[in-house]
Amino acid sequence: QVQLVESGGGLVQTGGSLRLSCVVPGFTLNAYSIGWFRQAPGKEREGVACISNRDSTTDYADSAKGRFSISRDNAKNTVDLQMNNLKPEATVVYICGADPGWLAYCRLNYVSVYEYWGQGTQGTVSS
Repeated sequence: QVQLVESGGGLVQTGGSLRLSCVVPGFTLNAYSIGWFRQAPGKEREGVACISNRDSTTDYADSAKGRFSISRDNAKNTVDLQMNNLKPEATVVYICGADPGWLAYCRLNYVSVYEYWGQGTQGTVSS
């Protein structure tokens, strides 16, 4: 069973940064396209950024463009999400998901293609 593990959440002030990491113990992460999603209490899971497995092509939600960066480190078997210039926000859970489809592009807006998920890491941005 593929189980993703997230880390790096926390509490930061407006304008601060968080760096999230996603690992898949026992599996090769670059076999999957990886997406980072966020979920607020009572709301749908929404895509933030993703990176494809075949070509490492990236995609970002409009709210993330220019501030967030997703990257792979195959040597460390991680996918990181660097989030800069964060805006004030109540606690949300950031979750990484793995899409096993072998594609040149990642599918940020199709949550159902992500077959494996982590438990999430919380992030809060204070004003």
